[in-house]
Amino acid sequence: MTDRAALSQAFLAAHGWGDADRRFLAGDASDRSYDRLTKGTKTAILMDAPPGRGDDPARFVAIAAHLAGIGLSPPAIYAQDLANGFLLIEDLGDQLFARALTADPQQEAPLYRAATDVLVHVQRFPAPAGLPDLAAQDWATAAAFAIDWYAFAATGQRQDATAFVATLTAALLAHADGPRVMILRDYHAENLLHLPGRHGVAAVGLLDFQLAQMGQPGYDLVSLVQDARRDVSPDVAAEMMAHFAARTGRNLVAFQTSCAVLGAQRALRILGIFARLCLVGGKPGYLRLMPRVWRQLQANLAHPALSDLRDLCHDMLPEPTDAVLQTIGDRCAIPSP
Repeated sequence: MTDRAALSQAFLAAHGWGDADRRFLAGDASDRSYDRLTKGTKTAILMDAPPGRGDDPARFVAIAAHLAGIGLSPPAIYAQDLANGFLLIEDLGDQLFARALTADPQQEAPLYRAATDVLVHVQRFPAPAGLPDLAAQDWATAAAFAIDWYAFAATGQRQDATAFVATLTAALLAHADGPRVMILRDYHAENLLHLPGRHGVAAVGLLDFQLAQMGQPGYDLVSLVQDARRDVSPDVAAEMMAHFAARTGRNLVAFQTSCAVLGAQRALRILGIFARLCLVGGKPGYLRLMPRVWRQLQANLAHPALSDLRDLCHDMLPEPTDAVLQTIGDRCAIPSP
């Protein structure tokens, strides 16, 4: 038994779950992992977030308390060992939006409307104190991952991202730099659960919100309808955009422009993150998602407000063709045993 396994077993034993059946449930792009615990008719989830490797479980606890306090459905926290990075949390089940929609694609519009209503609800309340609040240039610099990692992985050449950052910063300042709200960051179909036994906004279970910060009102909506992992119907995406704008009193045309800029920023950053996960993390599985993210990027860049950025991206970023993806894959780090 590894030291970490022994620590987790001691944590579970201290809170009455030491004799539970334990089954690996999921891991993700971070170093977090999740096990489902079963003890008789009861279940719970063990979150293992090794300290010093990115996500802080204390943030998960704090944001969960805020979300629960405004009537939403994050997992309840049963026990915690923040020093060692363990949480024992509520098991909200297996009905992820992504899984529910695979089983019944006709549920896309109602499920996405419910998720959009959650965002409207979140933004009606003051955000918790102390959340990170990045300036437009910080957001643009984060998107330069596309230059620093994706373009480098594809070409082997380093490029100066100064003009790229300046151009995206200008677009953000002009169209997506208004008053901030709390955003959950990774708001998509694999982090949302359908909870039919609950009502209203509480019927959407929320996961993976520990990186919440201050941001633009449209950011999480873009994350929802421009999902790196699944294709969202264009009609449903347009409907959610209009629904959110109407419920929050926004001019639809101006909001669509803001979302195009935010969508470009997000797609660029994701391309860079996926490339880095391959080159540094030894995780080539994310490469298969790049063509979808590239299509989303191109759709956003087609907006007239992004013509200057579109020209730069055309010059600096190769399309993720099969040959380009093979090149990146060939440079993928071999994961440690």
